[in-house]
Amino acid sequence: MKGRNFVGVGLVGFGTIGTGVVKVLERNADVIEQRLGFPLRLVRIADLDTTSDRGVDVSKIRFDDDSAGLIADDSVDIVVELVGGYDFARKLILDSIGAGKHVVTANKALLALYGREIFGAAAKQGVEVAFEASVGGGIPILRSLREGLNANRIESVHGIMNGTTNYVLTEMEKTGEDLDVVVKRAQDLGYAEADPTLDIEGVDAAHKLTLLAAMAFGAELTYDEIPTEGITGLTPVDFEAAEEFGHRIKLLGIAKSHLDAAGGERIEVRVHPTLVPAGSLLAAVDGAMNAVAVTGDAVGPTLFYGAGAGELPTASAVVADLIEIAREVRRGSAGRVAPLSYLPTELTAKPLVPLGEISGRYYLRFTAVDRPGVLAHIASVLGENEIGIESVLQKGRAQSAGSVPVLILTHPAREAAIRSALEIIDALDDVTAPTRLIRIEEGL
Repeated sequence: MKGRNFVGVGLVGFGTIGTGVVKVLERNADVIEQRLGFPLRLVRIADLDTTSDRGVDVSKIRFDDDSAGLIADDSVDIVVELVGGYDFARKLILDSIGAGKHVVTANKALLALYGREIFGAAAKQGVEVAFEASVGGGIPILRSLREGLNANRIESVHGIMNGTTNYVLTEMEKTGEDLDVVVKRAQDLGYAEADPTLDIEGVDAAHKLTLLAAMAFGAELTYDEIPTEGITGLTPVDFEAAEEFGHRIKLLGIAKSHLDAAGGERIEVRVHPTLVPAGSLLAAVDGAMNAVAVTGDAVGPTLFYGAGAGELPTASAVVADLIEIAREVRRGSAGRVAPLSYLPTELTAKPLVPLGEISGRYYLRFTAVDRPGVLAHIASVLGENEIGIESVLQKGRAQSAGSVPVLILTHPAREAAIRSALEIIDALDDVTAPTRLIRIEEGL
């Protein structure tokens, strides 16, 4: 920024979030300058669509489709990548780093897959890559892990990190409607994409958990290493049963640290529908809201709650990153805090705890023929695998020899034992459909 009194920003991707960034920078320009001591100025925008009206005035800003020109522009100190996807966004970010530009992105999918390459390139070039908006929208969870909680050994992270699925689960519980009906309503309201697969199948939450696990535990992993289950297969009866058992169903991203007596560490990472106690803080998170609970050895349990998506909440996080980097630009320095909390040399591929070793309580929905002795068969197989039954519900009665749901809450058991038992039970003549398993998470 030699010869000028402002830090220049170049925005690539002028969609919903990009429009929000322009709004926040314009609306709060005076507040931002009062906090920085100098202006933070949007000087260029690049997007393939240069004709649509976004409802903001960009007449004084250079706006074209030339992203390469934006990167090369000497007035641009920080490049904001909001195009999403993989190939083009990866090249854009690496080209920006190569040109000595700092980068702000909201692209959690890209970082979850190519984070090592991108952060490594930034470290060699001496520039920043900031990504607060990639997890939790406007919730400052990454900055909190990186700075506010950095005196702690993080013990666990539990997150409701996808607003689409949380809205769908809330509505299914409230209305008793099927998944497909609620997903269609979420699409009509703008809460779900035209193709909601990444949300509904838990992939988006796994992307975010990849970044949280790196920051919490210094764990180097990619999202495809995380056991991931979506919310397809849940039915209204599961929500009725959860309520009767004193729980609610949430899609959680879970990460935990396991230390052995010698100080060795393994980490547990998983994404799946979860029964959480109805009185817990995470159970109270409804609609499209997000929340992340973090437990540190010194601070104890903490909770971060807020809007996990949307134009202005996400733009809030993007601009917060711009302000933080602008301070570094003005000082002529970078790398004050490691982007993933741990120094790059300390990020390691830590061994993962297999799902079979996890121990806890389980909710099991069997679909069985309605005749005497069926429950006894199921209970016998569970008992042979050292799985105790805590509670049993049967919803409705079938006509003639039809099937009914039999709902069981187990005592604590190892998942390997549960899986062995279900393999036998699902092969019984009396059981007419695969059993639905939902894990229960205690102590939230």
